[in-house]
Order: sequence, then C-alpha cells, then structure tokens
Amino acid sequence: MLKIPVAPPSPFSVSGSSLTGLESGVLAMSNISTSTLPSSLGTGVFANTQNELSGLDDVLDFSSLDLVCPINADDIQNRWIQAYIPIPGQTIKTYPDGVRSYIYLTLRSYSAMAVSGRGTLPFIHPKQMIAQSAGSPLTTCLSLVRVCSNQLPGSGQAAISVLRREIQILDQDRAKYSSDGLFVAFQSYLIYSMVLFFVLGQSCDDDFRAIMTSLQELACASSRQGLICAADQRRARPKWEEWIVAEAKRRTLYIMYLFDSILSSQEGLPTFLGTELRGLPAPANKLLWQAATRYEWEREYNVHMVDWMEGCLTIDELWPTPDDIGEAGVARRRARVDQWLQNLDEYGTMLFAIMRCTHGD
Repeated sequence: MLKIPVAPPSPFSVSGSSLTGLESGVLAMSNISTSTLPSSLGTGVFANTQNELSGLDDVLDFSSLDLVCPINADDIQNRWIQAYIPIPGQTIKTYPDGVRSYIYLTLRSYSAMAVSGRGTLPFIHPKQMIAQSAGSPLTTCLSLVRVCSNQLPGSGQAAISVLRREIQILDQDRAKYSSDGLFVAFQSYLIYSMVLFFVLGQSCDDDFRAIMTSLQELACASSRQGLICAADQRRARPKWEEWIVAEAKRRTLYIMYLFDSILSSQEGLPTFLGTELRGLPAPANKLLWQAATRYEWEREYNVHMVDWMEGCLTIDELWPTPDDIGEAGVARRRARVDQWLQNLDEYGTMLFAIMRCTHGD
C-alpha cells in the first residue's frame, strides 16, 4: 500500500471548508496500489518525501562564520563626503528620469511591504528570520514598522517618534553587537530609514542626512565583518549559513546605495558610481536564494560552481564597459552577463534593469 506522508494543514493556507476535500483526496490516494504505478514514480515519491522531511530537520548555526571583506569598507562610510568634496577617480552616474522613478517606486514598494507585513523583503533571506530571537533588532524592526499600517489621522508624528527612537537605540548599542548583530542592525536601520522617507514622508533635511550618515557607518562596520565567503576564494563550497549571510548582506548594501542615490537626487546633489564595491558578486540566482533545505542549496551550489569555473559575475561587470578591454573582452563580458541572466529572481532582475537602462550595453 502506498502511503504518502501529509503535513498537517496550515491554518494560514487551508480553510476549514476545504478540509473535507483534502481528507477525501488523501484517502483516495491511500487506496492506490504501488503495482499500478511505474517503479520510478514510486521511488521518486519516497525520495522527494525524504528530502522534504530532512529539510525540516535542518538546524542553522550562524555562529563562527568564515567571511572576508575583499574591499576597503571605509569607503562605504565616507561615501556621503563625495557629494561635497571631489575625490580623484569619481565617476558621476546620471539616472534617466524613468530610471530614477523606477528606483523610487521599487524602494517605496519594499517599504510598504515591510509595513504591511506581507511577504519577505528581497534582501532578507527567509532563513534569517527563523534564526532571529524574539528581541533581535530585525524582529523588533519588522514588528514596530507595522505601527505605520492603517494610520489614524494625526498619528503620523507618533509613528515617526517611535521609529526615530529605535534608530537612536541602534546607534547607541552599535559597539555591543556581535558580527551577526551588526548585520541585522544594519538591515533594521535601513528599513526604518526607508519607512520614514517613503511611508511617513520625512523630508530629506539635515536631520535625515545625519540618519543616512549613521546608516553608512553601520554598513561599513557590518561589511568589515565579511561580504564574501572565504571558501569561495578557495573554489570550495561554503556552509549554507555563510552563504546566506554574505548574499543577504550584499543585497542589503546594494539597496542602501540605491536609496542614497534617490536622496542625493532629491537634494540636487550628484550621484557617483559605487566604485568601492568593485569585485563584489552580483546577486545570486533564484535557485540558490530560494532553496528551502540544505540539501537543495548544496545541490544547486555544486551546479553553480561548475557553471562559474572562472568565478561568478561581479557587480562591476554590469557597469559601463571599459574602453581598454578590446572586442574579445567585450564579447566575454556579454557572454557572462547572458549566463547570469538565465535564472534571476525579482531582485536581480530589478538591479539589472536599473544598470542596463542607466549605463547601456
């Protein structure tokens, strides 16, 4: 008799009226004899079930991660100076009006997503939330920003005060945080700042620029703790936990840069190419980012390593093509970008659209 394990129905996905139909379906399936099924199908069912059940036993350990920072992180916290003091080697980045509007609307949608509590922000890995304690900065942040949902008339100032108080707490506690604590504090600070600007309508004044300066300092401190997996430099597969933190941290960093660009444009200040990020990996493909179990992720990462024997695509390969790489270099870069495009998630697609429409081919 073929017995198919059935997970308990979630109260969030199965309504009471559908339980009868669900039970009938399971009973009907339990009466199917394995002799009526191809042997390969029966094996596949048990194999898939075993993998799914083993995924439930995945225990994530985000301590003792082996990460490295391949860039000068100090340039991140000094980024705000570029708008006021010219620095040699700066490249001004001019967004077309349509691209600037696209960035604004995208970041505003992320802020609204955080406030509504629906879905997971594309720079926060779902497994991060499983590992967060009840009082962690990120858990607190995603709970507090809900106060901005369905606001009553005149309650906006109270919500602003609540979020600004939490930002001050993150600033005060920065020295106390571990490496992982710095990272989630960085993510939380970014979310608070975006909600203040996009949802609560905070103007880009001197006070808000001070918030952004502190955000860049926090981003710098978190980046010093590592932006890539040390195993990647050895052409080895890292731990899943290491990859999750490194990938989510880079995604958060790229969002901060886009946010800073929007603020600079609103202030009438120039926007500069983030050359300090040169060499960091571009967003990973969706099969890696969306892998639900360690088994799935390790399988996909093995494929990824074979596909990218020369190293993964870096963020600067999406910038303007240098004049000195020649036709062969241009063709190689285009081939690598085409390969990277084959399996993007919504975050990678968004970033590619911005860069292609800004910099061209």
